[in-house]
Amino acid sequence: MNEVNYAILWDLDGTIVDTKDCHFYTWESALHKHGYKLDRLTYEMNFGRNNHALAPLFLGFDPDADLLAELIDHKETLFRQIAPDQTDLVPGVKTWLATAAGLGIKQAIASSAPMDNIITMLSHFELEHYFNTIVSGTHLPAKPEPEIFLKAAKDLGCTPADCLVVEDSLAGVQAARTAGMHCVAVSTSHPQEALHQADIVVDDFTGSLNKILNALGIV
Repeated sequence: MNEVNYAILWDLDGTIVDTKDCHFYTWESALHKHGYKLDRLTYEMNFGRNNHALAPLFLGFDPDADLLAELIDHKETLFRQIAPDQTDLVPGVKTWLATAAGLGIKQAIASSAPMDNIITMLSHFELEHYFNTIVSGTHLPAKPEPEIFLKAAKDLGCTPADCLVVEDSLAGVQAARTAGMHCVAVSTSHPQEALHQADIVVDDFTGSLNKILNALGIV
């Protein structure tokens, strides 16, 4: 396979690293500090969006700039402190990353997380070398808007039709479809039936990536 012509765009939280509970705890801590409670169902339904999209949903109103900055700073500082020791890779993900690299497929991180979080997690799990580019969605329209995936594809020199997105969130799967990309969803954050917009849904990455690629007509 010519590496210029195809790419896999990976979400990070909930997809490569199982961080869902850790993010809930750190959001809950940040909101509690300011006198607010976090509704678990609201969190579950919106997991995968960036902080600027999440904060108004969790608060129930649009915060002013100072409150938003304080919430995000508390939440993300705490996350970077505890996440490396309180999270694990989704089973099989290193095998998929290595398989894709061996096939000459370019790979990108396309995550809603702040860049500092992305670098922290990739460094801790020693994954940086698998990725040709890293895109943080902090200052991009939040998923389910497709901009983060379109930017990653552009950075890699690939058309949307030549990209496979790997996601766990409902917003991420929708963003992939809107971008015109194939999508494999992993059911770490939502049940399989909720991820029906994806081309293929897997429980984890212990199965064969080659079979997935073959099923999608990629290799």
